Amino acid sequence: MRPGTHPLMRRTKIVATLGPASRSPEVVLAMAEAGADVFRLNFSHGSHEDHAGSAAAVRAASVALGRPLAILGDLQGPKFRLGRFQAGKVAVRRGHRIRFDLDPTPGDETRVSVPHPEVLAALAPGDLLLVDDGKVRLTVISRNGHDVYAEVEQGDELSDRKGISIPGALIDSSPLTPKDRLDLDFALNLGVDYVALSFVQRAADMAELRKLVAGRARVLAKIEKPQALQRLPEILDLCDAVMVARGDLGVELAPEDVPAAQKSIVRAARSRGVPVIVATQMLDSMVQNATPTRAEASDVAHAVYEGADAVMLSGETAAGRHPVIAVEMMDKIIAKTEADPRWPGMMDADRVEDPAFESDPMTLAAVTAARASRAHCIVTYTGTGSSALKVARHRALPPILALTQDPAVGRRLVLVWGVEARVTDDPTDIDTMTQMAARKARELEFAPAHGRIVIVAGVPFGTPGATNLIRLARAEG
Repeated sequence: MRPGTHPLMRRTKIVATLGPASRSPEVVLAMAEAGADVFRLNFSHGSHEDHAGSAAAVRAASVALGRPLAILGDLQGPKFRLGRFQAGKVAVRRGHRIRFDLDPTPGDETRVSVPHPEVLAALAPGDLLLVDDGKVRLTVISRNGHDVYAEVEQGDELSDRKGISIPGALIDSSPLTPKDRLDLDFALNLGVDYVALSFVQRAADMAELRKLVAGRARVLAKIEKPQALQRLPEILDLCDAVMVARGDLGVELAPEDVPAAQKSIVRAARSRGVPVIVATQMLDSMVQNATPTRAEASDVAHAVYEGADAVMLSGETAAGRHPVIAVEMMDKIIAKTEADPRWPGMMDADRVEDPAFESDPMTLAAVTAARASRAHCIVTYTGTGSSALKVARHRALPPILALTQDPAVGRRLVLVWGVEARVTDDPTDIDTMTQMAARKARELEFAPAHGRIVIVAGVPFGTPGATNLIRLARAEG
């Protein structure tokens, strides 16, 4: 087995984005062998046919490797843009004033269309308006009905169809566009395991997605708006996972504010046991190069020290020249970081208990028993994945082997820190339960012959939410 891929050597998971450079079955299999756990389908790019091929390649790789692999469908979300200019662009400078309106006539130096009434309605004097990923910054000085007047603070050019954002205002619109709804229906029929929602501003956005998904997948909130940061607890109440989407977050926040925002999101998610992904530009130079910068390696390591469930590759694997090497490099950085004797202490230091989310007594007892007995692994029998999530919340160092009857549950647990899932039959009695756990722990090399294991289950077997049994046992000899 290639160094770094054994579950005993890596708790933090890898999400790899599929695209033109990586969607072939051969490359998907190679990335999974290199350590990718979750594969992201980015619906901002590619056709439904492309994504169907990618999903088929992931499922085939899972069969070939004999382990679950998860698929994350990432919805594009709304894209707010300027209209067009008569000359394609206009020069501006600090102090330049311009009107934004709903008139579709091509603009000039004095005015331009913003064909989004909800954006103009959200703006008020003093608000910041960002164009082209923040390259041009304007401040709203006044408004007259739907017309908004703003003054340039930074930048030298406005051009056709550039993206706009307003970090200080809450836009009164659904984050699900007609395109997103079509993509969502397609993704659910494809059988994705997670659906990620872009442009989340409030808990109601996640409630809308959750209603549409109706339990067919787990829902994930992408935190990329300052408004979402302000409402993070309520959003976490309604999502099954969360992503620190640093690219868009870095447009609407000052660069110096992003690290603190990342830490806040990771801590809040960990305190509730919600899986958290740190994403965007982690090994960005590997889009072109076969090795990352030292700063990028440190960035990945920082997320591991924080106790994030997963780190994500975007352009590095979707369109980069070295998709498999990028996964291998991320795997190496994670494995090396987790081998640092200071890593457990640094994770514990970043843990904050949320008093509203007390630890489940049974899983806390199992983790305590594993530490006291120096168990090699914790085995959970789970019908919904809940018990494995509760154990993972404590970031106990023994790996977590989750045994479930449901293949969909097994795939969803792939994203969770420290969890290795396998599909098995439910045991019929406690002796069979012990024998199955002991055999599987030894078979997967989670424990040596006769090594200690802690088993967490519910009796009667197959009853969701009935975790009421802890047993210490030995792995098969």
